[in-house]
Amino acid sequence: MADAKLKKAKVIFVLGGPGSGKGTQCEKIVAKYGFNHLSSGDLLRAEVESGSPRGKELQAIMEKGELVSLEIVLALIKDAMLKLVDKSPYFLIDGYPRELEQGTRFEAEVAGCHVVLYFEVTEEVMKQRLLKRGETSGRADDNEDTILQRLRTFTSKTEPVIKHYADKGKVIKVNASGTIDEVFGVVQQEFAKREIK
Repeated sequence: MADAKLKKAKVIFVLGGPGSGKGTQCEKIVAKYGFNHLSSGDLLRAEVESGSPRGKELQAIMEKGELVSLEIVLALIKDAMLKLVDKSPYFLIDGYPRELEQGTRFEAEVAGCHVVLYFEVTEEVMKQRLLKRGETSGRADDNEDTILQRLRTFTSKTEPVIKHYADKGKVIKVNASGTIDEVFGVVQQEFAKREIK
């Protein structure tokens, strides 16, 4: 059941494979527009770091490169949104939905999707970016075997999501292989076209 407080929320799902630059672009969008930024990955990692029983269960799932259950992710996102909706009605939800049911359940139980911002980049570029990040990130999932598994999982699960929202005219596709500033320039043009501010 959607919370009445979240009716005014304008949700922007931010999709792109691991290493597509979603997080970096979200930081730039937040700095310019003041939107709330929620990363399902960050919410999950925070839960893992809390050391709670749910966090320990999540860690085991994430280390295998598998997807965490829909109910857990929805609950984490909804709780975070309720704390932030009075600050700004715009939410960038980074790395979500990862499969179609997540999107349809989110819209039924939390809030509608205003638009999907999809950062497209080749698999090879994503792999190289993640390996480079892995040199300094300390993240357990930034190694070549896990990266390849994550890329396969992303592709198979996300294509139906993009198609579903594209059929509704809600997808903004951005070629994310350029520099950070070039990609952000395209994002700003697209937001201006759709009067997202």
